[in-house]
Amino acid sequence: MSHNVPKELKYTTDHEWAQLEGDIVTVGITDFAQSSLGDIVFVELPEVGDELSKEDSFGVVESIKSVSDLYSPLAGEVVEINSELVDSPESCNESPYGSWMIKLKVESADEFNSLMTPEAYSEHCESL
Repeated sequence: MSHNVPKELKYTTDHEWAQLEGDIVTVGITDFAQSSLGDIVFVELPEVGDELSKEDSFGVVESIKSVSDLYSPLAGEVVEINSELVDSPESCNESPYGSWMIKLKVESADEFNSLMTPEAYSEHCESL
């Protein structure tokens, strides 16, 4: 099954996507993740000001099938959350790349390069 994997983003093995602009990383869940989860009915996000380490759980996505933790692709401070997802969690299904979850201010953008390329992420999904 083919999933949308935008070339301008980086990815984690836990199916988060990340986009770097300056020292701000925008994070959301991938098309593969939303498709695997099914209809998303609840999203729990962190507080602005929370400090996250790489791979820290920063929230939860609940679907009709399961509950899944969300993991931070990089270390940083949460500077913004997409509060619209709390009221409209189904946006994650409708537009996984338009429905970002958090924005992180990162100390080192170098870490961003350690995330998976679109090609590597596509191969990862095919192996599941």
